[in-house]
Amino acid sequence: MSASAVHSIFPDNATLIPRFREAGDVTLDLFHRDGRVEAKWIGFHPREFELLWRLAEEPGLRMTKKQLLADVWRLDFEPESNSVAVHVARVRAKLSSFGLDNIVATHPDGGYFLDTLPEQSVFSFGSGVT
Repeated sequence: MSASAVHSIFPDNATLIPRFREAGDVTLDLFHRDGRVEAKWIGFHPREFELLWRLAEEPGLRMTKKQLLADVWRLDFEPESNSVAVHVARVRAKLSSFGLDNIVATHPDGGYFLDTLPEQSVFSFGSGVT
């Protein structure tokens, strides 16, 4: 594969894939594909983890059901199921034991967003972090 082909697939070569991503008080770990609050693991199933990972990528930004189906489920159509809502409910249930179920919020116009403050990423070159 040529460098130009790689660049067209991965156009933002200035961004590294982080191992960790913060979702409020939850630390998501890509290696373990799970989240933890302090030292206690949450026990996410793969799609639950992927859903929260995607929402944590852009905290505060509304993600529609269609966007989540494309990004997490890799579907380009809307199935006749409530899979997204079910997975959101499961994530909230697991976070509720830590009192954090409110970080995954439902947007008034539909869809979901991570209701936390955005973190400055140290995984982007030129971020100003030294």
